[in-house]
Amino acid sequence: MAFCGNCGNQVADGVKFCPSCGNAMQVAPASEQPQVAPQPEPAPQPEPTAEEKLADATAKVDAFAQKLGNTADNTADFEKSDIESNKVMAVLAYFGFLVLIPILAAKNSPYARYHSNQGLVLFLAMLGYSIADGIVTSILRAVLYKGMGLWSIYSTCSSIINLLYVGFTILAVIGIINALNGRAKELPLIGKYRVLK
Repeated sequence: MAFCGNCGNQVADGVKFCPSCGNAMQVAPASEQPQVAPQPEPAPQPEPTAEEKLADATAKVDAFAQKLGNTADNTADFEKSDIESNKVMAVLAYFGFLVLIPILAAKNSPYARYHSNQGLVLFLAMLGYSIADGIVTSILRAVLYKGMGLWSIYSTCSSIINLLYVGFTILAVIGIINALNGRAKELPLIGKYRVLK
């Protein structure tokens, strides 16, 4: 194979004009022919080990949990004496309908009122979810008859729906821990909503 003396492209032997630039072929001696440096192949990336995959997944979960738990902390807005004397009322706010106790018994405590608001929002969210769950379950039972072989779809959907109740429990535990520690920190996802003033 020869190379064009003008543009340096490789040209088949016996061709009188370069197909790239159209110049007349001037066959250069082999020592003057341009040398094309071979392109180095990229180094293959090693497959991550199981430990590296686990560490990466753990870092992603930790980042998500940090982002989820990074809520406003309003503890500085409350007096220490109010916090210390109303911790029990604040804890009761996260036990479902028992939220009525701090709402009625600790009306004058801003700290108990703060946690009562979060407990009430959590209770209302769980109540609304329970009603929606009942409606969806009734629809699925009506549509997916046992005899049609689709009952496994209902079982799967029901299991997924029931798993979401764990989220309400986790939020209640976070609220209880915050109340016991004397912190007025918003719950993830629902803490920004205000029902009680």
